[in-house]
Amino acid sequence: MSLDYLTGYEFILVDFEFRQQGGIEGNPVEVICMVSYNCTTGEYKRIWAEELYKMDDNPFIGLPKAIFVAFYASAEMGCYNALGWSWPTYILDLYAEFRNLTNGTTLSFGRSLLGALQFFGLPAIESIHKTEMRELALRGSPFTENEKQLLLEYCQSDVDSLKHLLDAMAPLLDLPRALLRGRYNIALAIMESTGVPIDFELYQELCIHWDSIKTKLIEDINQDYGVYLNGTFKEALFEEYLGKQNIRWSRLASGRLALDDETFKTMAKTFPILAPLRNLRDSLGKMRLNALQVGLDGRNRCLLSPFSSITGRNQPSTNKFVFGLSKWARGLVQPKPGLPIAYIDWSQQEFGIAAALSNDDNMKAAYMSGDPYLSFAKQAGAVPQYATKNSHNAEREQYKQCVLATQYGMGADALALRIKQPKIRAKQLLDMHRRIYCKFWDWSDNCYNHTVSANRVSTLYGWNLHVQSDINPRSLRNFPMQANASELLRIACILMVENGITLCAPVHDAVLIQAPEGFIEKHVVIAQACMSLASQKLLSGFALFSDAKVLRYPQRFLEGDSAEFWEKVMTILQTVQCEELAS
Repeated sequence: MSLDYLTGYEFILVDFEFRQQGGIEGNPVEVICMVSYNCTTGEYKRIWAEELYKMDDNPFIGLPKAIFVAFYASAEMGCYNALGWSWPTYILDLYAEFRNLTNGTTLSFGRSLLGALQFFGLPAIESIHKTEMRELALRGSPFTENEKQLLLEYCQSDVDSLKHLLDAMAPLLDLPRALLRGRYNIALAIMESTGVPIDFELYQELCIHWDSIKTKLIEDINQDYGVYLNGTFKEALFEEYLGKQNIRWSRLASGRLALDDETFKTMAKTFPILAPLRNLRDSLGKMRLNALQVGLDGRNRCLLSPFSSITGRNQPSTNKFVFGLSKWARGLVQPKPGLPIAYIDWSQQEFGIAAALSNDDNMKAAYMSGDPYLSFAKQAGAVPQYATKNSHNAEREQYKQCVLATQYGMGADALALRIKQPKIRAKQLLDMHRRIYCKFWDWSDNCYNHTVSANRVSTLYGWNLHVQSDINPRSLRNFPMQANASELLRIACILMVENGITLCAPVHDAVLIQAPEGFIEKHVVIAQACMSLASQKLLSGFALFSDAKVLRYPQRFLEGDSAEFWEKVMTILQTVQCEELAS
């Protein structure tokens, strides 16, 4: 759509240079300079930090019809937040829109500003110069007058690049929905600024002793499995263990055991005896505890990487973000005294979205019952209408696993393994799902067929996926639920910010909020109302439920079997500390 749609609006192109305070990752933002360009008047503003921090508000406050344009606007909104400025009314993030235009395709030059410019055949500064200028900014003050001019010129070069990119992308922009995606950047800036409260002293102790802790974890946990030799996991020993336990394990085409984390995660749910081993492998493998970005104020802050997955989800670094670490490490999350936190998550969100999108009355009724798994069992005639989770938990669990299997694209073999039943029983359950929720399956089949023929699929609010031949069919079937769940999170976060809620972080499709003692319960109610309203706006009036859990100091964010592993790590830490004192 042409920008003529926005006749009468002024486009203000903005770029900041900034770093974390003191150059320490995890600290709040420190603004260095800003350059802007008004596309209507042709005016540039080049402003250094001292003047920026003296301003009462942003220099565009007198332009009520200004559209703020940036590339990766969450960074610019982070600078607005650091300066205490009012938020822009309209935000156009060319990063998000470029992602949306090219989502699912392979790009030779990537999706950075330089990559976007090269995609459209536009002039761009040398990447070497860009790196040099970023290093100069990250070094921090004091800056010489020459260095200040270099940084302002570099900042202006990015603004000039924005000008070219906006002209190239203008006919392709998805307006007005692009402005809705742009507004999410305010919520992102708040989350990246607020961060997640961490027990900083304990975190430092874990980092200091992590190598010793890992060694003792292997010694301790391996006693039950016998699969490590000299600190190394041995596939042959693990295969022996599986045989002794009579556990059937997924294999690769080569015949070797599938040892990826997703397989371990699935199998640990089916066979809880494997949970400690899975936690151990997770902790020894991908987890880099000292990479977690924690500021000096004890808050985990990192780039949340919005719109990074094909479904439009945030994808923060698994090492820099506490919720990307092994689940037991979430025990480091601890609210500060007098400032409780709340974890709020949608209830069976994917099931509810599927029910609403397909308009399947049986599925809607199951969701509205509050327990779709038990309701499915009742609809199938497997349990009486008076059945409860406590009275018929075994039956409910089978139907729950069937629902999850359909969401994950599992077949009868995988479901049979999950429920520890013959394949014929798994097939019966899957057939039952297709019979009872036939309208959903008709809708799903139609969506899939249309996607394959059109080579494109979109969410209700316009997040696109361009389909390549190598994409997994299961991903295509699940895209409407997963990507619309991303839309839900964005709308909910926007509503929460506009209703005065302090967001700490997104946790997949859930949120973590904080509020002063005495206000947290009220803020939870407001946040849940925002989540409900977001679902009603997206799903034609169909409201999704949510659950909330409040934590107060000194409570920790622990759930399920992760609490047991946390206690094991804490015990080993104490042992290591005592040994160090004795030596």
